[in-house]
This record gives sequence, C-alpha cells and structure tokens, in this order.
Amino acid sequence: MHFPICRPRRLRKSEALRRMVRETKLSAEDFIYPLFVVHGRKVRNEIESMPGMAQLSVDLAVREAEGACKLNIPAVILFGIPDQKDPKGSQAYAPRGIIQQAIRAIKKELPDLVVITDVCLCEYTNHGHCGVIVDGRVHNDATLTLLAKMALSHAEAGADLVAPSDMMDGRVKAIREALDRKGFEDVPILSYAAKHASVFYGPFREAAESTPQFGDRKSYQMDPANAREAMREVRLDVQEGADIIMVKPALAYLDIIRKVREEIDLPVGAYNVSGEYAMIKAAAQQGWIDGERAMMEVLTAIKRAGADLIITYFAKEASRFLEKNRAGC
Repeated sequence: MHFPICRPRRLRKSEALRRMVRETKLSAEDFIYPLFVVHGRKVRNEIESMPGMAQLSVDLAVREAEGACKLNIPAVILFGIPDQKDPKGSQAYAPRGIIQQAIRAIKKELPDLVVITDVCLCEYTNHGHCGVIVDGRVHNDATLTLLAKMALSHAEAGADLVAPSDMMDGRVKAIREALDRKGFEDVPILSYAAKHASVFYGPFREAAESTPQFGDRKSYQMDPANAREAMREVRLDVQEGADIIMVKPALAYLDIIRKVREEIDLPVGAYNVSGEYAMIKAAAQQGWIDGERAMMEVLTAIKRAGADLIITYFAKEASRFLEKNRAGC
C-alpha cells in the first residue's frame, strides 16, 4: 500500500502545532459587551431567559463595565430601559435619559473604554415599535428626525460610537448630517446594516422590555431569506456614511457576514444575539453540550466568517476562558 505524501494530520499531532497553524484566533479585543441599564441604585434584575445577564442600574453598570475593561474587552454597547414610555419615545433623546446618564457615568470612571449606544426607539415607545406610528404603520421619515435627535443626545453625553439598529431607510445619512452640524463629525456610526426579522431576538425583548404591542417588525427588518437585498442595504449604508457595518443575527447569517467581508472594505461587525446565547446556556444547563466549548466554537465561527467585531453576551465569559487557556512555553 502506498501512503500519501501529503498527510494533514502531521500538523495536528500536538496542541502546540495546532496553535501554530491555527487560521482563526479569538481575543478579548474582538468583543463588545452589551449592558441593559435601568433607573435606580443597586438594582440588578436577573434576566431569566439569558442566564448571567441582568438589567443594571447605572452604578452597577459602571462596575460591570469596569469588569469588562479589566478583561481587556475594549467596548460596551448600552441599551436603556426608561421609567416611562410614550408614542414618540421621548426618553430616548432626553438630556437626563437613562442612557445619557449611563454614558456620562461610565466615561467619567473609564475614559478609555469605548462606549457604543444603540440608537432605536423600540425600548422607549409604549407600542414597542422602532419608530413613529402613523395610521397604524411605522412612518419612516418622521422616525428619522427622532433617531437623529437620539444619536445627537448620545454624542453630547460622551458616546464614542452610535449604532442605529432601527432599519429605517436613510437613517445613517440623517444621523451623519445631524452629528456633523453640531460639531460631532468625529463620532463614528456603527450601522446595523443587515438586520433581519429573526426569531432569535426573543430573549432580548424580555431584557429590553421592547416587545411590539401589535403586529411585528417585518415591514422594516429584513426578510431572512434575502442575501442580495442584504448587500443592497449594506451598500446603501456605506454610501450614507457608515463607518462600521454590522450583520444581525450572526449564526444563521454567516454567509451574509462572508459576503459583506468580501465586498466591503470597512470593519465588519456581527451580533451574536440573545437567542443564540440562550440556546447554548439552556443546553449546557441540561448537560446536553459542553457550554464552554460550544461558546468558543460559535465565536470562532463568527470570526472565521469575516467579522472583525463581535457583540456578544459571552464577552466576559469568553475572555476569561481565553485568559485561562492562554498557552505558555
């Protein structure tokens, strides 16, 4: 029998060799850690469907952000839960709104941590939709004005990046123009460019208290079946001035992440969303899978597909895992 000259297993025979030839490598610097912020002091409301995650008052959010910083995670993204809601989500752009308070508090204590803010009205409206309702439908252009106002209020509070996630047409341009007019031309926009109408957002809606009170979001979030349309959305956001492009969700859309990476020369982000997190946590709790290995395999897959940045609820856990398993000689 003639054995092959090429034997790929030669480079797999030890952990040291496997590390040397590993093509995709994760680090804490790849991660962005989400925080849910509520009013009050010393408030920690555990999120049942997202084990390990909680709604936090500003003081505890600062401590959580500090913990992320100590793990070399470079950024957090903030989601706010206001103490009152109305049809136009006015607390989203209030100078003393919950996110505006959180930005100031985090930047005061952790000036080098990158603070990103979600720009969307769904957490702030009493109907749970991402924009203004006119005649029973989300009105695109009326919403743009409020999104721009919201992003500007975040920049004024000290946000390093703003991240529109609403999926209104023209929102990147409206936000860019509003920021530039007020002297915030250096504040980048991380655009949720290809955000799909996904079932995997379920746990997030519990965490952010943002479930729509009627209908669904399919008239503005993308059809999960469409890849060409995703690229059209991405190209439009690039033309409008986006600085970073994001695909959401990540796991069921690895092909979209790859397409964006191959076509677009901007940094690419991906959101490892709440349902993806919850599935691994639930299966691990049942003893059906090894939770740590599943976590790292998923995050590696997202980076391998082409993501430069990963928003993930696993950020701290994965960073601790990487530190613990960092190899020495």
